Amino acid sequence: MSFSYTPRLGRRLIAILFATQSLASAGLIATFTVNPIVGARLSGNEALAGLPGTLLQIGAALAAYPMGRLMQRSGRRIGLSLGFFLGTIGMLIAGLAIATASFPIFLLGLAFMGASRGAIEQGRYAAADALPISQRARAISTIVFASTIGAVVGPGLVEPLGNLVAGYGLNPLAGPMFGGSTLLLIGAFILVFFLRPDPRDIARFLNEQEPEATRIATDGPVRTLGEIIRQPGIQLAVVAMIFGQVVMVLVMTVTSLHMDHHNHGLGDIGLVLSAHTLGMFGLSFFTGFVADRIGRPATIGIGAVVLVIGSLSAPLSVQTPWLALALFLVGWGWNLCYIGGSSLLADTLAPSERGQYQGMSELVVNLSAASSSLGSGFIMAAFGYGILCILGAALALLPLVLLGVQLPIWQRRAAQELRP
Repeated sequence: MSFSYTPRLGRRLIAILFATQSLASAGLIATFTVNPIVGARLSGNEALAGLPGTLLQIGAALAAYPMGRLMQRSGRRIGLSLGFFLGTIGMLIAGLAIATASFPIFLLGLAFMGASRGAIEQGRYAAADALPISQRARAISTIVFASTIGAVVGPGLVEPLGNLVAGYGLNPLAGPMFGGSTLLLIGAFILVFFLRPDPRDIARFLNEQEPEATRIATDGPVRTLGEIIRQPGIQLAVVAMIFGQVVMVLVMTVTSLHMDHHNHGLGDIGLVLSAHTLGMFGLSFFTGFVADRIGRPATIGIGAVVLVIGSLSAPLSVQTPWLALALFLVGWGWNLCYIGGSSLLADTLAPSERGQYQGMSELVVNLSAASSSLGSGFIMAAFGYGILCILGAALALLPLVLLGVQLPIWQRRAAQELRP
């Protein structure tokens, strides 16, 4: 490793990752906006409108582990760049499929896009590699906040990009695909040429500079999965990310349907989902500061409590402001668990282990989210929105229960880190 690390270097890499993640988020969300419409029209069956979203989630899950292994072996720059290139190819294929009205080719494009997400979503771990442990949560929160750019810009790109390709005689729904591919291609080139030195190498260097209390030994072989799973930090981090994601998806997925059943218009539904998105991403910088200040376990505990409150509040009223507040809390609870869990996972793994086991955790989290999304409709149809939200609150308690069991461990570690 031939580089001289400075805080300025770390900030420059975070800025590059933020810019590229913003481009990816805008491109992906623009395509997500039209995917259900495309799925229904090209298949000729409205029941298949949800198939594109499910395939993307499964594709991201299946690609997460091999992408993580690649990043561990060849570096973050190679893995992330490949993810952006796969997304570019997938969106081009999907755009051509829409232009030629081919549903099978559209599904092929989705396969590439899902694999792309499996890599791109690990960009937050590249940011964690680029800064010392005391700033790691803020680094991750910066990348999570980049999704706010996509949430705002992405849907706004749909109409102008559709009008642009319509001028060339193409289906307007192909516009977001071709436009998104351009954004991801730009991001790929930025990563290839400017994400240097590789964050993986910086992580190894920074780990050696850490005090003995927080340094992770890098000598010897990579620990086995069994050894990794037995680490309290790994257990808490993964449980927080899994159940934070499951509860958020469970409640969020059917809230619009719940509101429709109570005669809410699209404007009210959009307002509630906007509040939810704000909770998911808008407070990321604050969450990162909190996690670096009071610690990852405490942040996860707060996130679990917020998830419980939000889930239990949602069915108490059908008034729009109340639902907006409840869904905001569900989103923020997810944000606290996601950033706190991601930071704790990075803290607990040695640099030589991070890519592999972070990819494995992404696999489990994405599969859990896909299951939650698929099951939410069945649960609501069978038991109603109120029972679904109570189930969500019960699941959100699991990270809190595990934290309570592990509390003596975290108290001892905090005392050791304070000891001179």
